[in-house]
Amino acid sequence: MNTRPAAPETQRTGGSAVRIGALVPLTRPGWVEAGRHLLAGLELAVGEVNDTGGIAGRPLELLVRDTAADPRKATAAVDELARLGVVALAGEYHSVVARAAAGRADALGVPFLCSSAVLDALTEQPTEWVARLAPPQSHGWQIYADFLLGEGHNRIAVATQPSVYWASGTRVLREHVTPRGGTVIELDMSELAPVAVCDELVDHRATALLLLVGHPDPAVDIVRSVRRDQRLAELLIGAPAGQPEFATWAELLGDDCAAIPFLRYLPERLSPLGARVETALRERLTDAPSFVAYEGYDTVVVLADVLRSHGGDRVRTAESWPRVAVEGTRGRIQFSRMPGISVWQWAAAPVQVVDRDPVRPDRFRILHTG
Repeated sequence: MNTRPAAPETQRTGGSAVRIGALVPLTRPGWVEAGRHLLAGLELAVGEVNDTGGIAGRPLELLVRDTAADPRKATAAVDELARLGVVALAGEYHSVVARAAAGRADALGVPFLCSSAVLDALTEQPTEWVARLAPPQSHGWQIYADFLLGEGHNRIAVATQPSVYWASGTRVLREHVTPRGGTVIELDMSELAPVAVCDELVDHRATALLLLVGHPDPAVDIVRSVRRDQRLAELLIGAPAGQPEFATWAELLGDDCAAIPFLRYLPERLSPLGARVETALRERLTDAPSFVAYEGYDTVVVLADVLRSHGGDRVRTAESWPRVAVEGTRGRIQFSRMPGISVWQWAAAPVQVVDRDPVRPDRFRILHTG
């Protein structure tokens, strides 16, 4: 691999601490709630690492930077953190932002363990510097498409907004559904008001509507409009990107929040480690931890294991991705190369399709597993 020798100042770890840079959306228009959960997982794991001796006796320090769902902010943060001497980068939730960060990390020769973003093309070219915990979009969204087809939905409308992420998701759905006799109908929400969506759904005889749009706007208004239209009483609303995972979804929509299937990256049962971490995360968050919080925790677990073996050397850290074998909260984490994926990938990441139970919206029902 290209070692890209760094200037002396980028090799320092800032005194005795071993520094990891954390990229997290903490302000709007970023998905703040997701960022809060991601950071809670990262910080919990860092605290536990330090409580058990740190990295060869040196404390692990998290340098947090808010990306606000802005690729330019993420790129600037990677530059800054590299100058500050971080041994690795971690985090990020938004796929388009993670792609910008991954490209810059690759260019600078800084290892980046991406926690949550799923976009397949996380970098333009194959790289040795970047690894990812979340399953690639093509894998997770194909599982979601299988769920829809299995439920008899073959006329699937997608309410979408201009975005590389939404366009990629639409393509995955179409390429998987069409050969199996299904149809994907695109509704451009840059041209349609939420109430106008209902007429389009009726005209196209859609049996399912997927929300490939931002949260809360316009996702919440679309759900309200559809749920109040008696012509669409049998229509399934889905949200593969996971909007219903977080508490604000239920708070904003009330009874309308339930029975909207989404993708969640958790196993059917957490390991003993996962159960312990769940309790600790609940105390930090004061509500149920999302899968994003576990992804944050597992990110630090992997990095700490690598750093204990190789110290703060960036090159040796990146070279370690294929040798990782660590027990995380959601299973044993190992990285490999997957066809069409440019980064080191945890291929066995769990995938579920779940929804909020209409009887008890605070409880999730597992509808399908991948």
